[in-house]
Amino acid sequence: MNHTPSPTTRRRFLQCASLGTGALALPTLRGADHAPASPGNPTPQTRMRLGLVTYNLAKDWDVPTIIRNCSDTGFQGVELRTTHAHRVEVSLSPAERADVRKRFQDSPVQLMGLGSAFDYHTPDPAKLARDIEATRAYIVLAHDVGATGVKVRPNGLPKEVPVEKTLEQIGRALRQLGPFAADHGQQLRLEVHGAGTSLLPHIRTIIDVANHPNVGVCWNSNATDLEGQGFDHNFNLVQPKIFAVHMRDLFIADYPWRRLLQKLNQIGFSGFCLAEIGESTDPLRVMRYFKALWLAYQAT
Repeated sequence: MNHTPSPTTRRRFLQCASLGTGALALPTLRGADHAPASPGNPTPQTRMRLGLVTYNLAKDWDVPTIIRNCSDTGFQGVELRTTHAHRVEVSLSPAERADVRKRFQDSPVQLMGLGSAFDYHTPDPAKLARDIEATRAYIVLAHDVGATGVKVRPNGLPKEVPVEKTLEQIGRALRQLGPFAADHGQQLRLEVHGAGTSLLPHIRTIIDVANHPNVGVCWNSNATDLEGQGFDHNFNLVQPKIFAVHMRDLFIADYPWRRLLQKLNQIGFSGFCLAEIGESTDPLRVMRYFKALWLAYQAT
């Protein structure tokens, strides 16, 4: 399938992008509700919302800068990645946590999640226990700062361990954490990540073992989404449990961005599509272009 934008898509994209710092011209779907949309709200043709992962574009921004830049570009939410300059970490005091919560609550930008690097594939029982306990602390942090979920991940398949055993272990760790997340009003979003573990049949196995309503998937827009029986099959394996979506640069022609957005709209996905893109010397311009193309792909 050719995933290069059609001439119509390109024309609409250029029309949107040419507005620069102003409100974007929103392309519409055939038969869509034509009620007006504002830059900070979902467009009439979709229930999805657009957000930003602070890895890597915003890694050097503090919280006020994140809120200001997302507000100025019409990004409705953000996932704060751990270790970055905004420093929303478990070391925050109760007063500092309350301050982060209030800053987002007083803004048009939702703190939709925290992005951790915790994983549960290790064959070392002590490290596994530490990661599970560290995740608990991060869940509490997410609750305190007003987020709705925590991103976790698998990060590979240890060669010395049977694949099935590793997948079972990851799923059991998430099953253990699910009730704790629910008690704190949080989702656990398992990123489709890691060598071997990024295969969607393996992610489905992990989610089945976890078997908890607060444990779901963070779709990660990987090249491996097209492997095996193909994109549609892999999407359908996990689509009831997609809680969030990470998206790379939308100009990458070897990934079916339009099809992904079509499928998300078909299932009524109302969560966040999060731009996870590289650094730039002109980040606001990049964000505006990203939003314009995100809208244009949905209009064709």
